[in-house]
Amino acid sequence: MTLTPFPFAFIDGLGGGEMMLIFFVILMLFGGKRLPDLARGLGRSVREFKKATAGVEDEIKRVLDEPAPAAKPAAKAPVYTPPPAMIEPLPPASPSADQVTNVTPPPTPEKPLA
Repeated sequence: MTLTPFPFAFIDGLGGGEMMLIFFVILMLFGGKRLPDLARGLGRSVREFKKATAGVEDEIKRVLDEPAPAAKPAAKAPVYTPPPAMIEPLPPASPSADQVTNVTPPPTPEKPLA
């Protein structure tokens, strides 16, 4: 006996007599009045399933056909700022010799004040 990978491989062995027996059992279980309703509901289910799979296929095709989004410019690297506890204060600025010699004295009045 060989095992085939197909899930419905057992249908190959069914003949006409076996199919008639299966239909007779289904007719006995559900009755003549409920059998058309059962077939109609099965048809609707298959139709809805096909619609759903077609919708998924269309969505996949649409995504594959879209152009790739434009690349975003590279973000600037963050600048490291040490925490305040690690920053050393600068020494107080003292005027340099150039700044001291270029200072002009305040203007003096030409007439003395009485």
